Amino acid sequence: MLLALLMGCVLAALSVPFGRSLAAGRQQDMFVDRLQDTSQFAAIAQQATTSVAQEALRDDLVRYADLYGITAAVVGRGGTTWAISGRLADLDRGDVAERIRQAGAGHQSIAPLTIWPWSDRLIVVAVPVIRGDNVVAVAVTVSATTRLRVSVGRDLLLLVIADLAAMVLLVGVSIRLAAWVLRPVYVLDAAARRISSGDLTARVGGATGPVELRRLSATFNGMAQAVDLAMQRQEAFVADASHQLRNPLAALVLRLEALGTGVDEQRRQQLDLAREEATRLGGILDELLELATVVHVAARPVLVDVGDLVDARIAAWQLLADRRGVQLHGPADAVSASVTALVDPILVSSALDAVLDNAVKFTPSGGRVAVTVTAMAASVDIEVTDSGPGLSEEDLVHVGDRFWRSAASQNIAGSGLGLSIARALLDTNGAILRFAAATPHGLRVTMRLPRPVEGAA
Repeated sequence: MLLALLMGCVLAALSVPFGRSLAAGRQQDMFVDRLQDTSQFAAIAQQATTSVAQEALRDDLVRYADLYGITAAVVGRGGTTWAISGRLADLDRGDVAERIRQAGAGHQSIAPLTIWPWSDRLIVVAVPVIRGDNVVAVAVTVSATTRLRVSVGRDLLLLVIADLAAMVLLVGVSIRLAAWVLRPVYVLDAAARRISSGDLTARVGGATGPVELRRLSATFNGMAQAVDLAMQRQEAFVADASHQLRNPLAALVLRLEALGTGVDEQRRQQLDLAREEATRLGGILDELLELATVVHVAARPVLVDVGDLVDARIAAWQLLADRRGVQLHGPADAVSASVTALVDPILVSSALDAVLDNAVKFTPSGGRVAVTVTAMAASVDIEVTDSGPGLSEEDLVHVGDRFWRSAASQNIAGSGLGLSIARALLDTNGAILRFAAATPHGLRVTMRLPRPVEGAA
């Protein structure tokens, strides 16, 4: 739209003066032609001193009017008409009388203002008839402008059509040029979105577009390659460090166990605390190793009965929930066997384990954890709602980030990696993990699993 407006302004700036010049040129041609005819009648009238000559002048005017349809006359200084042909009423028009008066004062007519197709003005040419030093009469022609206006209108119409055709052509060329210039930008934008969503393998081709954008594409690919390599090195470091630290940590735990023999009660309590911290460190290392491994795990999606999967995981966590005094409830109604999702059952089970672990851990004794399954057209939602302290609006933005923990739960054992692992596991399945506040308090975690496409083999 903006491009068409710009092209229209440019063409208007060029076409309006050209249209004025075209109309003025055609009118000038007509005016010069009438001026020559009128000057010739004035010359004849100047020599018409006898009645025979005046009769010949009248005959010339009649033939001229019959041939061209133009009113022509010679009017004396006193208002007497020496000779006339055509429409007598034309001489009574105000503009004609004014031109005759000016010519009687010795001023020859000049070209009138531009006559446009929508105006109905006449072209009046008056030339003084001079004998000696005196103006004795005025020769005048009054021409209709119908043919002139039609001709000018046709020219202007052709000019408008040419402008429209030129604008369409220019806009078409500009759109193609803009598309050629902007195509690499759209490709860069799409690749940047993929990288921001976690796909570090996204790259762009640099074969099209201006040379500056091709260089930008090459620079972008280099940057993406560097980021991908840095992330791979980071993941490899985490995996290697976690793996290498497990053996010395296990040896440390064994030595702490051995030190517990024969020590007094006070030192035994200190050893127990050291063993707990070592065990906690071992759990963190295991989660780090799992998180680093998840990134490279390929999902093998199959049709999974979501109801059976949920029931199995609830049964597995029921004993721990009972020990902590937490009521763990599955779906109130039996889930139909037809409610299936297209996911990897092992990865989704692991993700659900992480979510249930988090819910049971943060729900106080006497609290409740409810699991529901909701089938929709394109997905199946597994919701895990606990009655724990919940999170503030600010905390909900960060929940699921690696190593993030709420300030209110720093005294509860954990590494802050569980929900991050769950999110990574669901991402490999094309599923979504969402967090929201529960009513009246607590956290509601939703796992949205994709359903099989209708009619797919």
